[in-house]
Amino acid sequence: MGINSNDFHDPKIARHLVQRISSACRKPVRFMEVCGTHTVSIFRSGIRSLLPETISLLSGPGCPVCVTAQGEIDAFIALARQPDTIVATFGDLIRVPGSGSSLQREKAEGADVRIVYSTFDAVNLARQNPDKRVVFLGVGFETTAPTVAAAILAAHQEGLNNFFVMSAHKTVPPALEALAAGELNIDGFLLPGHVSVIIGVEAYRPFFDAHRVPCVVAGFEPSDLLQSIAMLTDQVASGRPALENAYPRAVSDAGNPKAVAVMNEVFAVADADWRGLGTISASGLEIRETYAAFDAVRAFDIRVAAKPEPKGCACGEILTGVKIPPQCPLYKTVCNPMAPVGPCMVSSEGTCAAYYRYHGEE
Repeated sequence: MGINSNDFHDPKIARHLVQRISSACRKPVRFMEVCGTHTVSIFRSGIRSLLPETISLLSGPGCPVCVTAQGEIDAFIALARQPDTIVATFGDLIRVPGSGSSLQREKAEGADVRIVYSTFDAVNLARQNPDKRVVFLGVGFETTAPTVAAAILAAHQEGLNNFFVMSAHKTVPPALEALAAGELNIDGFLLPGHVSVIIGVEAYRPFFDAHRVPCVVAGFEPSDLLQSIAMLTDQVASGRPALENAYPRAVSDAGNPKAVAVMNEVFAVADADWRGLGTISASGLEIRETYAAFDAVRAFDIRVAAKPEPKGCACGEILTGVKIPPQCPLYKTVCNPMAPVGPCMVSSEGTCAAYYRYHGEE
């Protein structure tokens, strides 16, 4: 059962939940929050400092910018170097370092790279600049993919022939499979709230049925997160794993069928490369043949050789919970928000950025 909206900041409820967690959790456990927004919310509200020492919270691959592979970042940079081309992107992506440059550096050197606040801003750019090719960089999970699909459908209906999308979208359930198959023993998952609004609770059913690991869809307020952690500890204590929803005010069993239908109309499932997790089968979204005219991969034929992550950068291990940011040799020495080496220090949802900003306060 979820927290009532009037109870978000009720200290009595928070204290009760902390007591419930402490009494139920008698043995060491590892819970992973899969969502980057959860990671930031946990740090900002000081939740780690409220939990018993028996609970370890691990940050997972829930930051879409962070899990974008190095080769994809290099492809984005190669696009920015194309003549008569405008690259439209959300803000976090512009500062992520590629192998030898970044979109921010390309912009400073004259490339036409623009920050937009919605996919339809990029469609408007295409309308306003008919003599330019406008490429939107499609990075994100099931939360953003429907809006990108809707933009492609709008461009198709309008007959815009200068609007393109480079899809680097990824889907969450296959990543859970990869995490469960890894060497890290995870005792429970805090499932992402925003993604679950779209795909619904039942989208995780195949994963849960296969692995029988405690899973709870979580909201974002401190009481939401404490409630979700309490539900996980109850499942562990009882030995009865379940797939539960602690965010029913926003998430249903079925999710948003209309948004999923739009996404499936435009995108087909494909393999995808994840920073830290490698290639995960059927975890990406590529533009269907029907809408191939809007596919930047086909239109520009950008081919970039796979490159390793920056030397010494532990982003990949941090994204899979193997390490925490202070265990990275570059953290706070070479790598900081003003001079990031890896995307985990760039994105507003990145684990390294959250540690850098909040860890001292905890």
